[in-house]
Amino acid sequence: MGKRLRQQRRGKGSIHKTPSHRSLGKLSYPSYQGEALYGRILDITTSRMHNGPLMVVEYDNGDLSLTPAPFGVRVGQNISMGDTNPGNGNIMKIKDMPTGTLVFNLERVPGDGGKYVRTSGTAAQVLGREGKGIAIKLPSKKKLILNENCFATIGTIAGAGRTNKPFVRAGNKFYAMKARGLKYPKVRGRAMNAVDHPHGGTRPKQMGMGKYSTTVPRNLPPGKKVGHIAARRTGKKK
Repeated sequence: MGKRLRQQRRGKGSIHKTPSHRSLGKLSYPSYQGEALYGRILDITTSRMHNGPLMVVEYDNGDLSLTPAPFGVRVGQNISMGDTNPGNGNIMKIKDMPTGTLVFNLERVPGDGGKYVRTSGTAAQVLGREGKGIAIKLPSKKKLILNENCFATIGTIAGAGRTNKPFVRAGNKFYAMKARGLKYPKVRGRAMNAVDHPHGGTRPKQMGMGKYSTTVPRNLPPGKKVGHIAARRTGKKK
């Protein structure tokens, strides 16, 4: 009997917890009632739970919101939500944005506060209307069709040079991951012994690399539920 797998230990809930108590709050847009909101940036700060700067905005209706800060904004700058002015930092519905506009913090469905493109230095691009929605090109070059009433912030998230500085030491990487409740380093299953992982031991070293499928049923116990969980298909697309 070997050690429990990584996902079994994490499932217990006693180690590698996400330190949500260190977060400044949830990143979200203020509630929108159909009329344009106008606000002022009170502060630009950082959070241990996010890799880009955040801005605290106070709106004329008294609401406070915490959202990713675009490059080029400053404390005291006025921004709007629901208006048709495509200025840097303004929040607009994607149907009102000109084609080619760079945006971030896009909503997946109207009113969810923003789910897509929230990493420092990234931005998506509005491609225009397509079918019943608006086509968006994500930083991964993937095209996404979203509801025309979804909100997004105009600009590029600040902190683009974050990845230019290397970690250099494994200890620096360890503490950076620890701040978010993530385990580091991660050991591959096929590098373990057979008692420690279903992929370990003298099993084929190509396991999980395309030659041997690692697809397992969804109803397996945690000790066997590794690899591709209930995958519809594996391998490269022809």
